[in-house]
Amino acid sequence: QLQLVESGGGLVQPGGSLRLSCAASGVTVDYYTIGWFRQAPGKEREGVSCISSSDGSTSYADSVKGRFTISKDKAKRTVYLQMNSLKPEDTAVYYCAASIIDDVLRPDDYDYWGQGTQVTVSS
Repeated sequence: QLQLVESGGGLVQPGGSLRLSCAASGVTVDYYTIGWFRQAPGKEREGVSCISSSDGSTSYADSVKGRFTISKDKAKRTVYLQMNSLKPEDTAVYYCAASIIDDVLRPDDYDYWGQGTQVTVSS
């Protein structure tokens, strides 16, 4: 069974950067779309970015386009989310997840979830 573990969260000042990692074990990630989601207190979980299993194409939420970059290292079975120019509104728990559906960014379409990592953007 596929297991996902996130790491790389922390406290960063506005304008700073963080790189989140999502390490997979149990099953190859090649057959799954891997997505990043976030959930702030009192808000619904929202899709941030995903990378397709079929052709490696990427998708981003409008709120992070131009600032966040998703990438995948197949050999390491790890998906990364590089986050630049961070804003206080990016503060949330970030989750990675896997879906057998190609190129989707809706939480309900994802079957496997990590435990989440906290990102706090504050001065």
